[in-house]
Parts: sequence; C-alpha cells; structure tokens
Amino acid sequence: MYPEIFRIGSFPINTYGILLAIGLLLALYTAAKLASNDGLPRERIYDLGLWTIIGGLIGSKILLFFLEDNVNLFSLDFLRSGGVYYGGFLGGFFTLAFLINFYKLSFWKVADAFAPGVALGQFFGRQGCFSAGCCWGKPTDLFWGVHFTELGHENTGVPIYTEAGENAYLHPTQLYESIAMLIVFGILIFLHRRKRFDGQVLIAYGIIYALVRFTIEFFRDDPRGDFLGLTTLTGLSTSQIISLLVAFGAIVFMFLRLRKTPGTTTA
Repeated sequence: MYPEIFRIGSFPINTYGILLAIGLLLALYTAAKLASNDGLPRERIYDLGLWTIIGGLIGSKILLFFLEDNVNLFSLDFLRSGGVYYGGFLGGFFTLAFLINFYKLSFWKVADAFAPGVALGQFFGRQGCFSAGCCWGKPTDLFWGVHFTELGHENTGVPIYTEAGENAYLHPTQLYESIAMLIVFGILIFLHRRKRFDGQVLIAYGIIYALVRFTIEFFRDDPRGDFLGLTTLTGLSTSQIISLLVAFGAIVFMFLRLRKTPGTTTA
C-alpha cells in the first residue's frame, strides 16, 4: 500500500485523493451518458454532478464532525480525511434533489442516471481507502489478511502490530466493499437498460448497498464514534443503523413507484 505517490516540496500527493478524483470523473461521465440515453440534457447533468460532489464532500465532513470527538474543523488532517460515506451520500442526495427541482428535471430519471456512477465512484474510493490505510478491518488469520505500512499507521492510526508485538494482519474491508461495488455497478448498468419504471435503478442501489454495507460493518474495526448513543443502545454501528433505514426507505419507495406504474402489481 502506498499512501503517497510523490511530494511537491513538503506537500504530499496522496493516492487516496488521486483515486477519488478518478472515481468522481468516471462517475460523472457515466451519469451524463446514462442521462442522455433517457433524453436528459448532458450538459445539465455535468452541472448537477459537480454541485452534488461538493454537497457530498460537505455532508461527509459534517457527519464525521458529529461522530468523532475532538475534531478540529480548521486542521489539515480534517481537510485531508475521507469523511463518512453515508454523510456524503445524504449530502449529495439532498443537493441533487434541490437542484433537480430548481432546474425542473425528472427526479427519478436523474437519480437513475447517477446511481451506477455512485457505485463506480465507490469502487475507486475504497481502493483509495485501502491505499491510505483507513477504514480498516478486524484482525484475521485468513491468508488474505493485510499488514499495513508504517506510513499508513502514521497517517490513519491503522494497527500494524498486535499486543504481543507481532505483525497485525487485518481484514481488507476496503477491498471487500470495492469489489462488491464494482459488481453492483455492473448490476445497475444492466438494470438501467431494462428498468420497468423510473427510479428503479436508484431504489435497487439503495437496497443492495445497504445490505453490502451492513454486512461489511461486521468486519470493520476502525473507531467511528457513537452517534446519539445508538451504537451503545443497539450493538450495531452507526453505519449499520443508517443502512437499515436506507433499505427500509428504498423498499417503501419501491412499492410506491410500483403502484404508480401501469402494468405492475405489488401483490
């Protein structure tokens, strides 16, 4: 794992940032292409995408601020940190919803165009997490367990030694999610070409990702706080609680959309 690609003077060019930028650009290109297939203006989708990215970045930082203690809003470490994905998802979603209404576009068509791109962006984003050493997993004896570098430990605090002083090998939860989201991307592209109603792709993303994230959380081991005491109360992580809410909301929307779609039934 290589957290840094090179330095310009004393300023590091991080692998995470490069991979995240690649993922965002490819996600935006994918969204614009799918949107144009649905008759939406490609130029407007690029505008939406750029503002949605900004909203997502702000949302990820806001949730990070509420989850972690002693966060310095004005520190370089805070600006360089990846933030919390669900905060980014919600921040981007609300930004997108506002702009869609402002530009008077079809919400469900735009959302269907963005959903596969989000999954593709997550594939690259989690590769970046793996390179940085953040979002690490629990110790494992499995042969694919990963031992992170000293630089990764310095940057993120990822454990590199056990209490006995031996090398620590951890579940590569970043890669678990990265590979899963590449598969989800393929599923959503396939579904987009065959969807029965507008909104089906977004709803499928919400359900599938919630299940993926809920499962992977059992293998993660990085400290991420206890939002509103829910982790202590339920024994689940904050992301697992949000996953359940997202899955429930997506299922509700699925039934509502099916009821409004001619030729479909919910029975």
